[in-house]
Amino acid sequence: MTGLVAGVTGLAAIVLSLEIDAAYRPETIGKPEKVVEALADQTPIILATHTLGLLTTVLLVVFGAGLKRRLEAQAPVGSLLPAVAASGLGLVSVALLLGTGLTTEFVFGVHAPKGELVPESADFYAHWIATIPWLWMGAGLAGVAVAVAALRHSAAPRWIGWVGAVLGGLTLLVGISPVQYMAGFTGPIWLLVTALGFLLADRRRA
Repeated sequence: MTGLVAGVTGLAAIVLSLEIDAAYRPETIGKPEKVVEALADQTPIILATHTLGLLTTVLLVVFGAGLKRRLEAQAPVGSLLPAVAASGLGLVSVALLLGTGLTTEFVFGVHAPKGELVPESADFYAHWIATIPWLWMGAGLAGVAVAVAALRHSAAPRWIGWVGAVLGGLTLLVGISPVQYMAGFTGPIWLLVTALGFLLADRRRA
């Protein structure tokens, strides 16, 4: 259940963050003062994205620990796959933590009296929150590890292995590429489908 909730909150955070376009509007590009104004207007969305991102951060650590234990129970003794899968999710958790780390400084700063906030800093922040929380490459690494564990060692249902091979592999590839933030589109979907698959598998056994 923890992974399923993490998938939902992670995907919701990505969808909401698409609305934070303060640095990318035609009327704000190259105009830091305008970016400050746009960020001030988008404060509710920024706060919602921040909260969802940090919820996902916490939930990923718990799900990663559970995933490691599950794979260890079925994978060969001494296999690195459980640790790699958990570590991949840990990377995503760290990226989300860092991606939300500047929110307090700027979500209040953009409402401060003029002159208290350097506009260029706010412009940087607008790019930061539109990039760092999207670094879901670690989910791709976890997905590939789950794929190998499922398809080679039967440590998980085979269809979950194929989901890891396709969505996890795609997430890993785009994460390695220069457009690494694109992993934010596929990583949460892999997490959501995989967590749901494990949940359904557990209910069938019960």
